Amino acid sequence: MQQYHDQEWGRPNHDSRHLFELLSLEIMQAGLSWQTVLNKRQAFKQAFHDFDYRQVQGMESELPSLMKNAAIIRNRRKLIATINNAKVINELANSGTTFDRYMWQFVADKPIQHHYQSHEQIPATTDLAKQISKQMKKDGFSFTGPVIIYSFMQAVGMVNDHEVDCFAYQEIAED
Repeated sequence: MQQYHDQEWGRPNHDSRHLFELLSLEIMQAGLSWQTVLNKRQAFKQAFHDFDYRQVQGMESELPSLMKNAAIIRNRRKLIATINNAKVINELANSGTTFDRYMWQFVADKPIQHHYQSHEQIPATTDLAKQISKQMKKDGFSFTGPVIIYSFMQAVGMVNDHEVDCFAYQEIAED
């Protein structure tokens, strides 16, 4: 958890494959602890072809074996959503829009800098996350409610929700 926080969480990321991975993991986390998801991350990478959305989009036939894979979270709705979202991301790519471009347009390509003193101040969602969630659903994404989307925005650095006294806050604010 510490390594994830120190090296990855909240750091602006523009790699569409990595963004798909984190969106998928946020979906898997719904109702569970993040620690559970991190513990299964490597197994998810193996099961989902290192989150290559071009390969994941065609995994419907693998759903029965995914449901038997004890190394991952075997929630059928979450697995189907991951495959569906890969299809949507591939459709975006085929139309000339990367998943990176699609997501970062919502924050004008610049992380929103919050100024939270403690984690108790950090909301579970925001109006912007609700707006993004609504647009994503309209565009065909699934299992992308506002809480999942806000967690995703935090994870990929679209918002800087590190506490102001955290070393990472200043590093990200200076970028």
